[in-house]
Amino acid sequence: MNTPKTPRGMTRRQLLSNAAILGTGFAVGGGFIAAADAAWAREVQALQPQTFATLVQMARDIYPHDKVGDEFYVLAVSGYDTPEAAPAIEAGIAALDAAARGKGFGSYLDTGWERDRVDILRGIEDSAFFQQIRGGLVTGLYNQKAVWPIFGYEGASYEQGGYIDRGFNDINWL
Repeated sequence: MNTPKTPRGMTRRQLLSNAAILGTGFAVGGGFIAAADAAWAREVQALQPQTFATLVQMARDIYPHDKVGDEFYVLAVSGYDTPEAAPAIEAGIAALDAAARGKGFGSYLDTGWERDRVDILRGIEDSAFFQQIRGGLVTGLYNQKAVWPIFGYEGASYEQGGYIDRGFNDINWL
């Protein structure tokens, strides 16, 4: 069986066996971040893999949806993995980790309980970094057409004659 090689010459199996598995289900190593269950993987360009993993977990904690897979959150925050954005993101994640350490955790990713991570996020919610990430997630996450069916959204209706004839008055909850 031919196992595909990554651009850096490491197989997915090698990545997962050599990587540090984080408590949140991410594997980080060799410039990559991957799901511990190998459902997705991404090579980071400008951010540190640990920073990108923290950003994905932060995105999941800001807009938590159990039915939405991590790969959609990865796509939502991928725009921050640029040389221009990296310094601010690295600094913001460092501040987030410092806030986690102030509450007795090793880092944001080491914080095992969602309620504890949300408490840490509440402590920084007025910061420009948090507002930047939260604002970017609104479009980064919810503008992905692959996510729409998960929420029951059928997309724009203008091309199909509008909502009047496509369920506008289907109120089954009343």
